[in-house]
Amino acid sequence: MIPVVVVILIIALVFLYSAIRILREYERGVVFTLGRYTGTKGPGLILLVPFAQQMVRVDLRVVVDEVPPQDVISRDNVSVKVNAVIYFRVVDAERAIIQVSNYLMATSQLAQTTLRWVLGKHDLDSMLSERDRLNADIQEVLDKQTEAWGIKVSNVEIKRIDLDESMVRAIARQAEAERTRRAKIINAEGEQQAAQKLVEAANILAPTPQAMQLRYLATLFDIAGERTSTIVFPFPIDMMKAWAASMPKEEG
Repeated sequence: MIPVVVVILIIALVFLYSAIRILREYERGVVFTLGRYTGTKGPGLILLVPFAQQMVRVDLRVVVDEVPPQDVISRDNVSVKVNAVIYFRVVDAERAIIQVSNYLMATSQLAQTTLRWVLGKHDLDSMLSERDRLNADIQEVLDKQTEAWGIKVSNVEIKRIDLDESMVRAIARQAEAERTRRAKIINAEGEQQAAQKLVEAANILAPTPQAMQLRYLATLFDIAGERTSTIVFPFPIDMMKAWAASMPKEEG
């Protein structure tokens, strides 16, 4: 009698073990009855019909997947290596299990091909300066393609864009040339503004000879203040004439 009771208890435990499932808050269970989909359950305690029903657990939390470095040829024929990180999660457990055999692998592979395709349509300058826009473009394309699998791609971040040494040197030379060009433009603009101011000053002083004389004397005073032993300067003929005119004439 005792052996029979033990056998019954063992069978009951096996049935309970096969029938009881506990799903966490972030989990859902896709249930199949005799191979047919019969519903999505959870979270909490789930009871299954042993041997007739099977359940596949699906994690609804955000998955962080790092896309390995991809060789990308930009629109201006520059070869770069780009890697990125994608953030996605399951929003429909039924489609994630039924529509694709391995949604994690499928999403990762799709992210790699989409990364090469989207970046290949842009030139190198866009890749380096417009990452936010490129991230949004990649995320939009991925999200549309994974929607049929019940996957929501929430974000894509390009981590690194690696260039070979020759391209790095070429970009450095280009940046140096651009800085030199800007410096020359600024210097030329400064000289132009100074010349305009000198012309304006000359136009103001020209009608008044006394003002020109005062300016000349002020300049001599500035030169005399410097630590020089000898000062050579031209003496304006106009100033000499002005002084001669101002001298009193002797009466014959």
